[in-house]
Amino acid sequence: MQNSEVFILAIESSCDDTAAAVLHNDKVLSNVVANQLIHNQYGGVVPELASRAHQQNIVPVIDAALRKANVQKEQLTAIAFTQGPGLMGSLLVGSSFSKSLSLALKIPLIAVNHMHAHILAHFIDEEGFDKPEFPFLALTISGGHTQIVKVNGFFNMEIIGETTDDAVGEAFDKSAKILGLPYPGGPLIDKYAKEGNPKAFTFTKPKVPGLDFSFSGLKTAILYFIQKKKIENPNFIEENLNDICASIQYTIIEILMDKLKLAVKETGIRQIAIGGGVSANSGIRSRLKESEGKYGWKTFVPKFEYTTDNAAMIGIVGYQKYLSGRFETSAVVSKARIQF
Repeated sequence: MQNSEVFILAIESSCDDTAAAVLHNDKVLSNVVANQLIHNQYGGVVPELASRAHQQNIVPVIDAALRKANVQKEQLTAIAFTQGPGLMGSLLVGSSFSKSLSLALKIPLIAVNHMHAHILAHFIDEEGFDKPEFPFLALTISGGHTQIVKVNGFFNMEIIGETTDDAVGEAFDKSAKILGLPYPGGPLIDKYAKEGNPKAFTFTKPKVPGLDFSFSGLKTAILYFIQKKKIENPNFIEENLNDICASIQYTIIEILMDKLKLAVKETGIRQIAIGGGVSANSGIRSRLKESEGKYGWKTFVPKFEYTTDNAAMIGIVGYQKYLSGRFETSAVVSKARIQF
């Protein structure tokens, strides 16, 4: 289906951010996100509070996205929304609104897999950013996922490696919690790591066969290490925070890079793209860029605003699905877990 004037309204509500974006073909006209700060005091996302906040935020966020894009709702070509994976209550807010608006405007409804969107965010038309060519390897890293995906086409993807337990984002956040840092702790570890020595402390990397990951053992090792050191010196964390954070981050990056190197060796694919919330980590970004000269890879790092949960990435998948006529009826259901 070809149309030079395709306007997609995209809605993302998989977790605790309510987001809406308007795309003209593959170009983002607006990308608005409402964060939910209420969860900070609980040290993590509270599902019931998240869904309530989505109900409060979704109309003003969509209104803001349309106004910023200078697009009237009557100009919209289709509505794209996150079908899953995510928190069920949060997903339902976005899907219900999308279905209603699609019916009211009599325009197509498009369901999007949140993890596909993190990968395909690289295909947003953004000045100064190259787009990968098929096939390429995608490293999707977030609070709930750690995957290496072989991407053969927009709708042809294969997971060739994934975590057997915890995701890398959880490893960052739980490590931060062990150190007494507030939620969300991952960005704080990144911040303090910049001032620390990454080889000050050594943590054993888990031995997992093939391209799969494991982070539960690393979290336990960090916990025992901190407990032991605090017995020896109650002020150990305060006196060594930068070095601890740098050492934790270095170990996690080494785990990711080891698996990527193996994936390149096994597939022969030397194009690497990262996506997901943890790809905002400055250490991971710089290490991946270094690999271009060191290993001869071509690497793709998305614009910062397209790494964390946002609706622009939902919109670019919506645009590609619109071109191929992949639409849904109002019978489509949200899924907390969804087949990749």
